[in-house]
Amino acid sequence: MTEPQASDGTADPAIDVRDLWMRYGTKDVLTGVSFTAQRGEVLALLGPNGAGKSTTIEILEGFRTRSAGEVSVLGQDPLHGDEAWRARLGVVLQSWRDHGRWRVRELLGYLARFYVPFSTPEVQRPWDVDELLRTVGLTEHANLKIKALSGGQRRRLDVAIGIVGRPELVFLDEPTAGFDPHARREFHDLVHRLADFDNTTILLTTHDLDEAEKLADRILILDKGSIVANGSAEALARQMAQGAEVRWTIAGERHVHAVTEGDPTGFVRGLLAREPDVVDLEVRHASLEDTYMALVHRAETGQAESGGDRPETPGQAGGTPAEGASSEIEEVRS
Repeated sequence: MTEPQASDGTADPAIDVRDLWMRYGTKDVLTGVSFTAQRGEVLALLGPNGAGKSTTIEILEGFRTRSAGEVSVLGQDPLHGDEAWRARLGVVLQSWRDHGRWRVRELLGYLARFYVPFSTPEVQRPWDVDELLRTVGLTEHANLKIKALSGGQRRRLDVAIGIVGRPELVFLDEPTAGFDPHARREFHDLVHRLADFDNTTILLTTHDLDEAEKLADRILILDKGSIVANGSAEALARQMAQGAEVRWTIAGERHVHAVTEGDPTGFVRGLLAREPDVVDLEVRHASLEDTYMALVHRAETGQAESGGDRPETPGQAGGTPAEGASSEIEEVRS
């Protein structure tokens, strides 16, 4: 993936979150979350159910009021985002309730018209409907009623609805749920196109770790309201020192050796020096799933050991609440 560049000639990040806190009643759901996303970057937000992913996304989208912290999305506080700001965002939910009697082309054409007033010389809005249909693979189904679409086709339509305004930032929530392998690959190509050629920033939430590894420039792992890891899949694997597994065959007999620490290169060199007849040599590094499970386990174990020391207010850990935000955690209805 190409190095992300700022579309407006500045280095300002598309998303800038600092010491974000969220409390429902007496329960802290987010506890000092901080991260950034650069223009054109694909960022995957991973974590167990209940980790705080949905709450984080809703705050970034401006649909939920945070308890404390600073949040900037495309240079603006989501709490004060106007229609022009919202026109720069795209949201693809897990499911979208619509009228099944709409035809695909009609619905996209209708929605596209809302973005016309927000077109700029830098970003022409909306997408041309026919181009959008080709991009998401729905050209052949353009005149079908929505209720006649298959599950995978409906998901493609969800994606088309989310990007019809040619957004600068897209939130994707489990975007390929229900996709067959071919449709999944086509969607991955679309994500790469949006990021590489349209400089679109993408924040992706998914339980498919293989998908996250393929798509994301960087991965955030959120657990119990805190960021426990931040980096590329390769960097996170190195951080955890998960090691590697070396497999080889000699005279038809298969061998396996686990290199638990350090680089496996030394072991491989020694093996080849000792055994010149080695064939089918293979080195397998830790997968993102291995790394993810290890990071979550480490975080949860550490929290369990120090749980009694967790702060009761945001001002006691990870910085202070944002200027203009209440210094007290406000109770927000779920």
